[in-house]
Amino acid sequence: MISHSKVKNMNWKEVAVSRSSKIKEVIDIIDRSGAQIALVVNDSDVLQGTVTDGDIRRGILKGIDLDSPVDKIYNKTPYTLSNETDISEITEIMKNRYLKQIPIVDSCNRVVRLELLKDYLQKSFSPNLAVIMAGGLGERLRPLTNECPKPMLKVGGKPILEIMLNSLLKHGIRKVYISLNYKADIITDYFGDGSKMGMDIQYIHEKEKLGTAGALTLLPEKPKSSILVINGDLLTKINFLHMFEFHNKHQSNATMSVIKYDFQVPYGVVDINGESIIKINEKPTHNFFINAGLYVLDPEIIELIPNGKKFDMTQLFELCILNNKKVTAFPIREYWIDIGGPEDFKRAAKEVYELT
Repeated sequence: MISHSKVKNMNWKEVAVSRSSKIKEVIDIIDRSGAQIALVVNDSDVLQGTVTDGDIRRGILKGIDLDSPVDKIYNKTPYTLSNETDISEITEIMKNRYLKQIPIVDSCNRVVRLELLKDYLQKSFSPNLAVIMAGGLGERLRPLTNECPKPMLKVGGKPILEIMLNSLLKHGIRKVYISLNYKADIITDYFGDGSKMGMDIQYIHEKEKLGTAGALTLLPEKPKSSILVINGDLLTKINFLHMFEFHNKHQSNATMSVIKYDFQVPYGVVDINGESIIKINEKPTHNFFINAGLYVLDPEIIELIPNGKKFDMTQLFELCILNNKKVTAFPIREYWIDIGGPEDFKRAAKEVYELT
């Protein structure tokens, strides 16, 4: 039995919000607390609902603005337990129901405390592995990449690839394959087998350019669980485990990270019906979700990729759709930048503090 007295519970009021709190404010509270949840309560501390990372991302996909009140996205019927429940029973329920948090309430549904499963478990590493696509030529960043592969360009004193690996390790992912082609020896000499970082790093060598998905056919063995695939030229503060959780919760076969992109038409757009002008929209802004270069794939999805051919992730996802696989979009709300050209590289150098 686990002794509750040995565990220091966080003060649940640190994650308490009202129904009128703005979503962006709730995001900040969730991220700062580390509890991965916010409790929606009234002035009498009566629990009205909860907000998790998944609730926020689903709201983003629905187009709900982050300045909107959390009332638009919160879960009004959260799972709770009575404060009479024994702590050993609470932890067993959390494990069996795959719950990371449970609000504990009294007979009037007032919050008494917040139980977090992580408080009762030893830190462990994720069984999932990651594959980083780091074989690109980086042509748009020449002359910087004439002698250095793009993932090894330094941002804030560290190579892009090292920042990414540290982020993976932070979230418990320590087994990584890096796909290489252009100036591969610079990367292998720098990281070796990863033991100095506390990681297990292995390399996939592309003899020919295989695109953003083709290199997965070179994995030495079929993964036993879903894998994370990352383009080697991006930086982000995303919690990779949240993406795996999203993928599993939605019973997806392939998940693509997406990020909102605003495009403003630089002209007045004229709506016409026949020869008649119906409306004039002056420089309207259109919103899209674009591919953000991070993916979670089930092992069987890799089998759809043709061997020895250049094959991109967009082609793989189209093939998944054609084969009636469950394909989902995971919206990124955290810091993210794709270092495609010189301006992106300069911006990343200025914004590297976002990653610390």
